[in-house]
Amino acid sequence: MNAAKRREIFTRLRAANPHPTTELVYRTPFELLVAVVLSAQATDKSVNLATRKLFEVADTPQKMLDLGQDGLESYVKSIGLYKSKSKHLIQTCHILLEQHGGEVPRSREALEKLPGVGRKTANVILNTAFGEPTMAVDTHIFRVANRTGIAPGKTVLEVEKKLLKFVEAEFHHDAHHWLILHGRYVCRARKPDCPNCLINDLCEYKEKTI
Repeated sequence: MNAAKRREIFTRLRAANPHPTTELVYRTPFELLVAVVLSAQATDKSVNLATRKLFEVADTPQKMLDLGQDGLESYVKSIGLYKSKSKHLIQTCHILLEQHGGEVPRSREALEKLPGVGRKTANVILNTAFGEPTMAVDTHIFRVANRTGIAPGKTVLEVEKKLLKFVEAEFHHDAHHWLILHGRYVCRARKPDCPNCLINDLCEYKEKTI
């Protein structure tokens, strides 16, 4: 895909949604961190339902530690893998208090040392909480990047690096939000909604639906 076509894609996505953001509900970097960890292999909707009540009683690392793992599990048991996620979050709260003054660190290296936090989660925190121009590549973005031809790659890291390389800097902050929303609601896995896609004429997917 050439640069002009790629630029037009993001120009259209921006025009349709000038200020995209995560669909996870949060108020602070800590709440976002908790929500993103919980969202692995779960829907944002299910996470929001659980955290709405959780954050009323535990919106800081200390308050979450005070709940304890059993107490935390009682709030998030509707979410898949809730036991391991709860364990990771309790461990993370200890680290935040002991090593970071109770604050979520702003460096990738420090974030990736937190239990349950991988590169994608770190990218979400850096981008959404701290405004860094990162690309958090999930399954939706991986699919859209390959399907459209925007940034094809065989691995998540390859797609991330290509997006950072080929997408113009002015779009970096919002690009992963546009792509994830496009993948979630339009360029769906089983049957993409090509007839109602605003970048249909620019997309290089060969098996478009009618």
